[in-house]
Amino acid sequence: MNSAQSTTATAGTGAAARQPASHDTGGAMRRKLPEMLVGLGLLAAPFVLPALGMSPDLLTRILIWGLFGLGFDLLFGYTGLLSFGQAAFYGTGGFVTAYLLTDGVVPNMLVALVIGTVAAAVMGLVIGYLTLRRTGIYFAMSTLAFGEMFYFMENSVFKDYTGGENGIAGVPPPELSLGFIDIHISSGWPMYWFVAVIFFLGYLIARRIVRSPFGAVLKAIRGNPKRATALGHSIQTYKLIVFVVAAAYGGLAGGLLGLFQSYMPPDAFALDTSAQLVIQTVMGGAGTLLGPLLGATIWLYLYEGLQQVGNLGPYWKLILGVVFVILVTVFRHGVAGALISLFRRRRSLPADIDDTASTRVAGSLDIVPPLSTTRPGAPVLEARGVSKHYGGLKANSDIDFTLREGELHGVIGPNGAGKSTFFAMLAGELPTTTGKVFFRGQEITGIGVTSVCQLGMSKSYQINQLFEHLTVRQNVMIPVLARLRGRFRGDLLSNLHSEHLDSQVNAAIALVELTHHADTQVSEMSYGEKRRLEIGLALATGANVLLFDEPLAGLGPEERVMVVALLKSIRQGRSMVIVEHDMDAMFELAERITVLYEGRKLAEGTPDEIRRDPSVQAAYLGGMDDESA
Repeated sequence: MNSAQSTTATAGTGAAARQPASHDTGGAMRRKLPEMLVGLGLLAAPFVLPALGMSPDLLTRILIWGLFGLGFDLLFGYTGLLSFGQAAFYGTGGFVTAYLLTDGVVPNMLVALVIGTVAAAVMGLVIGYLTLRRTGIYFAMSTLAFGEMFYFMENSVFKDYTGGENGIAGVPPPELSLGFIDIHISSGWPMYWFVAVIFFLGYLIARRIVRSPFGAVLKAIRGNPKRATALGHSIQTYKLIVFVVAAAYGGLAGGLLGLFQSYMPPDAFALDTSAQLVIQTVMGGAGTLLGPLLGATIWLYLYEGLQQVGNLGPYWKLILGVVFVILVTVFRHGVAGALISLFRRRRSLPADIDDTASTRVAGSLDIVPPLSTTRPGAPVLEARGVSKHYGGLKANSDIDFTLREGELHGVIGPNGAGKSTFFAMLAGELPTTTGKVFFRGQEITGIGVTSVCQLGMSKSYQINQLFEHLTVRQNVMIPVLARLRGRFRGDLLSNLHSEHLDSQVNAAIALVELTHHADTQVSEMSYGEKRRLEIGLALATGANVLLFDEPLAGLGPEERVMVVALLKSIRQGRSMVIVEHDMDAMFELAERITVLYEGRKLAEGTPDEIRRDPSVQAAYLGGMDDESA
């Protein structure tokens, strides 16, 4: 940054530093409230819930399922990946732990638990690598297939180790050796407290992951994986890591199940185990972390209680299904989601607001170097003979294009001229059929949109590609994180906010004049505001080359004036390509214009030259120059 920018940023930091200590303390206490409530709930449960007929064994079983659900909620609730094969990891962790303890291979209970958890995580790495190549229903069905494969292998190939249909009996009760004393954990309340401590630690870790930079990217992947990729994040790596984390949680829960029952049942690998996990998480509230625990409480309490009602017979399953349908229908985001929404409404707090981030004054938005090292007028982005064919359809044919340093270059053409396809090849979203694309002299043909963004080139979309379920601040944070952290960083336990990150987020928001909407959920904003945010996401990457695909599409007259003024204001230090149908705006903004027609370059020149070109008038402008003359 130049000296003026540094001064502004320093002023912003100083303003943040001068916030009252009581304000920071209040925000910190509010952010730690879920952890405190969970801790108090675990402490109070043995004194309150037995009055409702809940035994210590039932409460322990609920905590084991809740721990299992924590990992699944990170995978499904926060990342949007629905897996029907989590029983594979639950069973792997449980049987490995049980086998090591019963055969005396590893006599230490904690070591055996760790080994079982690691074994489940390794299985998660392998299965995730194979299944995450697919998305949607294909991913879900792939995980289901692997779950069924593990169930088959448990009863056949590995039955000498798993006991087959008999499972593994005689798992020794937990024992903690502290050197100076050995603690024997018996069934009943001692087992509850043991599992409660592990669950609470698991919850703290999951909560930290959710509130980390890693967790912020997971939420973006759930909302719009295409845009998260285009903003510079390697989403496949993030998906794989969270899949492994979910598998580790499942393995740990499975190990605890064997210790709790002194027996590892064969149905740990069954499809019903995965199905119950999904049901409990959805019922309790996916994407809340508390949901799986609440869902397990409701499900297991009814599961056990209804079977003890003598005159129900087999109808207890029907009643359980009806209860599930009612809860999911009434509580759109599950029981936990409804409780959280009620709490926020009563306190008039927007979702996930962070006091530190919201009060920090914006500095100047950094731009990815190099800038001053490139001479004015030097080629920045070049397309050399690029073509894109879809079988017999030739969307683009043999197009040459050059964007120079500091230039605003327009691309126009009638509908069906191949503008969007050409634009996607420039941005790295589409591979070329023939020809090459170069960015600052480096060939970028086929390297992918994520790598292109990391090099310093970003784009906006004709149809808004935003994270609708997040706030404006959370949206803008995603490209800033990609700029500061690169394609991927495994900072699962790091703090999300820093002075520089928050300053850059606020600067990008201010640049597109959305500061007053910073903590507004995007789905609640007007179309014009969303268009400005669409541009803001591209700006927040810090890219020095920006590609704007019809930034004025769908805007009213006043909004068009505002966006044109915005595009003019961000010219400094950036080179830009704009595809647009608004000819008045294009002739006002662009220094050079390329005209595409039927997939080929028809003409190129200054706005005045394009106005006067007879072929352009015939193909696109319809005699505009004659009227102006």
